[in-house]
Amino acid sequence: MNRRLIKKILKKKHDEFCASIRDENVRALVKKNALITGGSIVSLLLKEPIKDFDYYFRNKETVEAVARYYAQWFIALNPEGLSPTVEVSGERVRIVIPSAGVASDESDETERERVEAMEGSLDMGTTQEDAGTDAIAYRPVFLSENAITLSNKVQLVVRFHGEPEDIHKNYDFVHCTNYWTAWDDTLVLRPAALESILARELFYVGSLYPLCSVIRTRKFLKRGWHINAGQYLKMCFQISELDLSDIGVLQEQLTGVDAAYFMQIIDYCKKRQETEPDFNVTMPYLCKIVDRIFGGPDDA
Repeated sequence: MNRRLIKKILKKKHDEFCASIRDENVRALVKKNALITGGSIVSLLLKEPIKDFDYYFRNKETVEAVARYYAQWFIALNPEGLSPTVEVSGERVRIVIPSAGVASDESDETERERVEAMEGSLDMGTTQEDAGTDAIAYRPVFLSENAITLSNKVQLVVRFHGEPEDIHKNYDFVHCTNYWTAWDDTLVLRPAALESILARELFYVGSLYPLCSVIRTRKFLKRGWHINAGQYLKMCFQISELDLSDIGVLQEQLTGVDAAYFMQIIDYCKKRQETEPDFNVTMPYLCKIVDRIFGGPDDA
């Protein structure tokens, strides 16, 4: 797919998403401070189905406004009592939710009625009359500490913010570093990223989450990508600098990959720590619960 068409698709998606935001201040911040990067541009270049559009933001003000807006909406969609909160510490914005943040499995019509009934009391802002997009199409369906997943293939990342070059310091594979900026409708296609995409070869450039990166390679290999041993060595070296026996470090590293299964592992570890405050994750213990959750030999 060519540059002109990719820009057109990304701008259309962004305009629809912005039109769904009912709070005028949040909408204005997103319009001028958002960028789309990651796998969606790769999929467009390769003419493959898009899993989601990954949004990042230029400043903490926008990240915090977005996090608070969708946390409030998420509460409205979940009468069961899930109550996410937003914590800000320095430059870090974090969503704190008491348990897995999956919205209720009701029909769109049921959810629509609940949202409309609660709009006034929630102070979610006014809806654009001429928006042409139903806001329910971009409802929050999953919240984690680092990101907000909306329906209609949008993911809002709150873990990092900054200019594109700052965002990509935290990326693992170079092919995901193309980006589109909402403030000037510019699409940047980086030569190294394009070379990686054309060859379908993974090139690791470093990440804050190397464990996540190792696990992520599985999905690329299934799609016909390749990776050489040297790239695994890079990831393993970064992993060696982590203390994975610390449950907090392990949880941070597993955020975003096969969440349902890995969060079960974290839950097991936390429950063990409740009865043994000095407990740290050990290899035998990890093997035992991994085999229990993922399946393994009976005598493992």
